[in-house]
Amino acid sequence: MAGQFWRNLGGWWGFGAIAVIVVVGSIIGLSTQRANARNRVAVNAAASDDTPTDRDIARGHTYQAALAPPLNWRKFPKTITAFLLLATLSIAWSYYPGASALGITLQLITTLAALFLAVTLTWPELLRTLAAALRWVLALSLVFELFVAVVVQHEVLPFFVDYGTDDVPNAFYWSRGLLLNGGPIEGIVANRNLLGFIALTAVIVFIVQLRARTVRRNSGLVWLALAVGMLLLTRSATVTVSLVAVVAALVFALWARRVHDQHRRPLYVVAAASVLAVGAALALFSSQLFGLLGRSDDLTGRFDIWASVTQLALERPVFGWGWVSYWVPWVEPFNDLAVRKGVTYLQAHNAWLDVWLQLGIVGVVLFAALVGSTLWRAWFLAVDRPRLGVKDTEPFAVSALLPLLLLAALIAQSIAESRLLIESGWVILIVLAVVTKRQQHAPRPMP
Repeated sequence: MAGQFWRNLGGWWGFGAIAVIVVVGSIIGLSTQRANARNRVAVNAAASDDTPTDRDIARGHTYQAALAPPLNWRKFPKTITAFLLLATLSIAWSYYPGASALGITLQLITTLAALFLAVTLTWPELLRTLAAALRWVLALSLVFELFVAVVVQHEVLPFFVDYGTDDVPNAFYWSRGLLLNGGPIEGIVANRNLLGFIALTAVIVFIVQLRARTVRRNSGLVWLALAVGMLLLTRSATVTVSLVAVVAALVFALWARRVHDQHRRPLYVVAAASVLAVGAALALFSSQLFGLLGRSDDLTGRFDIWASVTQLALERPVFGWGWVSYWVPWVEPFNDLAVRKGVTYLQAHNAWLDVWLQLGIVGVVLFAALVGSTLWRAWFLAVDRPRLGVKDTEPFAVSALLPLLLLAALIAQSIAESRLLIESGWVILIVLAVVTKRQQHAPRPMP
């Protein structure tokens, strides 16, 4: 989540060292988990009379409920494999094969880290780990912004970077020291949109923890207050839209929980009508809505970027120009594709346009299948009671809402940002895809 922090602090070499540690640790963790899973199978086979049933494990009545289940590739989301396979094959037709090879390597490394989290951690452990990471990022961001505002008292640039000019665009600063002025603040991640999304993620996670009673109430409320405060201080319009999407998803999920699964047609009708209404409002009153969000009519230059990306994508509409993930500024066409106010942007500011540009319509279809199937499983995980038998039902789990709410935030953000395809965005997507798939086939206790 704080990749930019390590790049600003230690440069690309420092970030590379952190990445190597993550990769090696992920490989060791996955190998250890696989060995442990085999040992458990052998132990269970030797003591077959005492082997717990799936219902016992799902209810948390055995020690095995506290262990992450072994990875079963037959029940692994095939959409992840298909998308990564297409991205890898795109080297063959890539306009920039060297950059594609680098981008695919980074994508596979990020996926490996996501699999490490999804496979080696149980759901309670994953929730606790995510919350810990969010607390670190938010707390360090607050301390950093206070230090810049009170001690440094002027803008701060990333370390080990020389832009060769005194006229540095605002987007390049690590922090502009505006905390005491009410923001916007960038935090340790050097971007208010990214910090705002981290804060929104923290609000979701911390509320789930409080409702599930997995944290102490007082400390949970303190961290929730910090997350809300950081969310407000970023003044991020894109995160505001994501927040609206999260609230809408929560309202519909709670509604669905209150009605029988055979009587949800009105809910789906209202949901579809709401989507159409939002689309119509954006088409008819975009200027007024953008003004309310504090943004210009072109969404801070995004319309120009989208137009340039679309024009280029139409030249290779089926399979795209080749996968590169985060744009590399030293190769065409990314060196001058999206330039605004002296800043060369390295993303399309729309994940779907980015996929279309790089992998064409085929890539968009596979990516939509990955996101859509994950959203489908997350929805029913959130709204259906855990079923352990024909007539047996369990109480709703509070944390079962988490995948749906996180996906709602990610999908909403993907309209204005491409971070769903890189670093923490991609990690969260892959983790949720794997976890919801495994939960579907082998239910495990959820707080």
